[in-house]
Amino acid sequence: MFVDKVKIHVKAGDGGDGAVAFLREKYKPFGGPAGGDGGKGGDVILLATSRKHTLYDFKHKRHFRAKSGEKGRGKNQHGKDGEDLVLEVPLGTVVIDASSGKVLCDLTEEGQRCVVAKGGRGGRGNARFATPTNQAPRYAEKGEKGEEKWIVLELKLIADIGIIGLPNAGKSTLISKLTKAKPKIADYPFTTLSPVLGVMQLEDGRRIVLADIPGLIEDASAGKGLGLEFLRHIERTKLLLHLIDVSDLRQTDPVDAFKKVNAEMEKYHPKLLEKRQIVVGTKIDMLSDKNTLQKLEEEFSKMGYPFVAISSHTGEGLEELKEIIIKEMEVETVDKSYTKPLQ
Repeated sequence: MFVDKVKIHVKAGDGGDGAVAFLREKYKPFGGPAGGDGGKGGDVILLATSRKHTLYDFKHKRHFRAKSGEKGRGKNQHGKDGEDLVLEVPLGTVVIDASSGKVLCDLTEEGQRCVVAKGGRGGRGNARFATPTNQAPRYAEKGEKGEEKWIVLELKLIADIGIIGLPNAGKSTLISKLTKAKPKIADYPFTTLSPVLGVMQLEDGRRIVLADIPGLIEDASAGKGLGLEFLRHIERTKLLLHLIDVSDLRQTDPVDAFKKVNAEMEKYHPKLLEKRQIVVGTKIDMLSDKNTLQKLEEEFSKMGYPFVAISSHTGEGLEELKEIIIKEMEVETVDKSYTKPLQ
């Protein structure tokens, strides 16, 4: 099951209490205070790893606690520090303090760590408090309490390219042709119920990661359909493939479909429209009047978007699409022609 948002409670370990003890050894009747310090409580740490692809591990277990430090002992023996609790999370996990809404960390790199709850400091034993005027203190410090809080983990997939469009636009079929991903494919809306990642391997050894984002519908930003749940996964992408079905122009206006999806992205976050988009007309093997494609290309060109027509079924146009993808991925800065808001 794909889980991309959870709320969990983390509790760091408490520090161990310091000890009150006195040295009692043969020939040392006045050995003095010898109480050791308590051990530090363990931290709760999140570790980013590519081994994880979902937050499912946190769906049913919501409370996590690190070990507390041990108490100090006599003969100046320090208590053992509590063991840190390390929780593995997928790359792209954003950690948010549930009470304040503050972003604590954004884990985007392999092995990146984030301490979300610090363990309490161990208390000092009575040996620490000996002075020339108080040579036999009979008190020690209590260990500090470890931090505890509720945090929200929100996964934003790290992909180079996001594939978007209305349901049944052909996103799942396209990612299966461009990569080795094997999404569920069927002729009904919302075939894809969760994002699907695939890797397009280039001849020069480079890899381009694509994400098939579940279909958006009108008013998705208001909670309708599946789109709202997955719009966050578009945020990290460098480029968007915007698929529109051109197979039946009597049923769907491709330009209107394009504008509907962009409108929902803008409602979710206007910055999403600053991403470069390639408009991909799909299912052209079912289109009777191919002259329509030239008209669409001219219309999208006026709007500032490159247009390519393909058929994932026959393979027509796929090589041209790959060439455009490679070219666009080499663009370092955002071309302003792609950031023009739709009227």
